[in-house]
Amino acid sequence: MSDIPLHLVPVRSREAKDFVRTWHRHHPPPAGQIFAVGAADERGTLRAVAIVGRPVARHLDDGATLEVTRTATDGTRNANSLLYGAAWRAAKALGYRRLVTYTQDGESGASLRGAGWRVIASRPPRAGWHTPSRPRAGHGNDHVTRLLWEAL
Repeated sequence: MSDIPLHLVPVRSREAKDFVRTWHRHHPPPAGQIFAVGAADERGTLRAVAIVGRPVARHLDDGATLEVTRTATDGTRNANSLLYGAAWRAAKALGYRRLVTYTQDGESGASLRGAGWRVIASRPPRAGWHTPSRPRAGHGNDHVTRLLWEAL
């Protein structure tokens, strides 16, 4: 898509999750969230959303850290960069000191770099969450290397 002028808009949880269901490539919407923010065009059409919640990894859930658990876009250029920057500003305004997210191997991370984020760790592929005593469905990122990013 061409460069469409975008602006930030508040997005309710249900609307953000519906947008993720429609546009995200490989994950369903996350179960919970602290807040969501959207990017809309000049007509008010929602073009992208970011959902921010508690960190999925227990060791990061320290009360001062949030995680961008999902972003989704209809393909509008620069929408994700706009949302990553806005998510960090909002998290800081709410008193959080850290914001993280992950990308999968093969994703460029251009939107994150454009928003001023940096890679802080590489996470090796894992076999999955399923165990005989506690069967679980896959999350779409089993057997995939991931990069952990942090907002600056």
